[in-house]
Amino acid sequence: MGAAANTVSAGTELQNSLAAISARAADGCVSWAGVLLLVSARSVLLLGSQGLVALIFLARQNPAPWRAAGDFWSVYGSLVDIGCLIGLRHYTRKEGIRLRDLIGPIRMRRGRDFFLGLGYYLVIFPFFLGGAFLSRQAFRVFAHQDPARFLLHAHPMPMWAIIYSLAVWWILWSPTEETTYQAFALPRLEVLTGRRWLAVSIVGFWWAAQHCALPFIPDWHYVVFRFFAFLPGVLVAMAIYLRTRRLAPLIVAHWPMDIAAAVVTILY
Repeated sequence: MGAAANTVSAGTELQNSLAAISARAADGCVSWAGVLLLVSARSVLLLGSQGLVALIFLARQNPAPWRAAGDFWSVYGSLVDIGCLIGLRHYTRKEGIRLRDLIGPIRMRRGRDFFLGLGYYLVIFPFFLGGAFLSRQAFRVFAHQDPARFLLHAHPMPMWAIIYSLAVWWILWSPTEETTYQAFALPRLEVLTGRRWLAVSIVGFWWAAQHCALPFIPDWHYVVFRFFAFLPGVLVAMAIYLRTRRLAPLIVAHWPMDIAAAVVTILY
């Protein structure tokens, strides 16, 4: 049983190795179009989902439908996950691998990945706090209002939306986000560009940009502040993945951050 499990883990790890991706790219199974589509998909889908919800509020004659829709980002965010999972499944099938192969080995014996993930959380989270602090200090120079308001968009929500956000949303959001950016886009861009720094730049840009649409508010102060607030943590998370090539602990590390974001913005 143990030997079989090790064989499966090794197989899933090898399927998403740079060597395996390079071989599939040489066969034409890895395309620029698919990778660029998925690395930008979450930002685009967030805007589209917010727009759909805004139409509902517009039909209900809400005076500020776009802003009202943005309050429900931790609900309609699951539409983004579903869209990304469909895309991931499509492109992994084109490569002849499974969606599961992107995640790689999961080592939960004696809680190994769980505790490793908590350790990563303690490493990564301070960089998000530091990014927010530095971005806040920079924006004090020209922002007329406290730039901290651009970080946490606190808002009241109906009970059903609170329950969904705290019980369901983060369970799907964290692994889908990590898989899209880290396990799928990053290594394939490494292969397609031939330059790690360029792959990190592309993924880092879109990953940080995603947080500017969570929700999207048409205010350039908000967009730029949130981009630079989240960029340091994103880069550290990528550095860990590039070093370890293991996704499961990073998903565990991501969960408490998303739970905290939902709690603070909904119940603040």
